[in-house]
Amino acid sequence: MGVLERRAREKEALRSKILEAATSLFVEQGYENVSIRKIADRIEYSPATIYLYFKDKAELITAICEDAFGEMLEQIGAAKDGASDPVQSLRLGLRCYIQFGLSHPNHYLIIFATQAYDGTDATCKPNGLAMQTFDLLRDSIRSCIQVGAIPPSDVETAAQATWMTVHGVTMLGIAAGNQSCDNFPWLDRTHLIESALDVIIAGLRNCTLPPPVR
Repeated sequence: MGVLERRAREKEALRSKILEAATSLFVEQGYENVSIRKIADRIEYSPATIYLYFKDKAELITAICEDAFGEMLEQIGAAKDGASDPVQSLRLGLRCYIQFGLSHPNHYLIIFATQAYDGTDATCKPNGLAMQTFDLLRDSIRSCIQVGAIPPSDVETAAQATWMTVHGVTMLGIAAGNQSCDNFPWLDRTHLIESALDVIIAGLRNCTLPPPVR
């Protein structure tokens, strides 16, 4: 390995370390309570080192979201590649989305639940990768309609309603793994996920969803 390649790897490793520390701190303490200094202390570097990679906390949030959506997009695409028909492709994509959130709970919470209170808008925007991920859902529903697997519906309504549902499943799945929810009699998580997917698919097959009233 040459000197330049080694330095590039070291730089990428430190960037990843910064993002992981920031992600954990944002979830643990809330965006407004975390400073660049706290992130630097967590990884035992100086704040100046953080600023070599990110100009502020807002840029950190953006990087966390972009990295997470990029990985999610790759995993969903790979999962759907093995489908034998549009309905199975839709189901595999939805399952992969949920499993990604459960496997990366901190990243998922940062993407959808972190709020900024310092007067800046540092929440994750629907950037290109996010919209590419949502486009996969739109395309899956459109394909199901085209082959007659689900009745003709407004694609945007069906996609957004489906996403709202899987987002709720994912958030509750994350909560189910939190000790603060031990008092609720959760069933086996895999069983619940598959049952939720059954409900979603059955709903799409038995509903004709109209466009919103303008």
